[in-house]
Amino acid sequence: MSRPVPVPTELSEPFWDAARRGQLVVPYCPSCELRFFVPEPACPGCMAPNWHYVPSVGRGTVYSVTVVHRAPGPGFDGPFALAVVDLDDGGTLLSHVDAGDPHSVAIGMRVRVDFRPLTNAITLPYFVPER
Repeated sequence: MSRPVPVPTELSEPFWDAARRGQLVVPYCPSCELRFFVPEPACPGCMAPNWHYVPSVGRGTVYSVTVVHRAPGPGFDGPFALAVVDLDDGGTLLSHVDAGDPHSVAIGMRVRVDFRPLTNAITLPYFVPER
């Protein structure tokens, strides 16, 4: 069975369009200068509705990590490392980190974004060790 495919929404469509082009973008609020993820109708910091997507350098540091041994559903291969990544330019993302051995992913590890097509329409951002 194949892996579930994310369904873009009006709020997330620019994120998926950018990923398909190999670019990481994150929501940014000009009112309070907060970068955040996941996209919401209003900024979670100040509730302003006028946020927009901005490019990210796609580099960061693993803040927290767990190794998932039990697949969350069909189409997922385990084990895999799931981490919260603090982006260098602000904000955090929850993402897979592919370092070969999932047990080698550690807090403080430097990572960079890597894009992998899931379907013709959806490309997923993963993180890999920065070398």
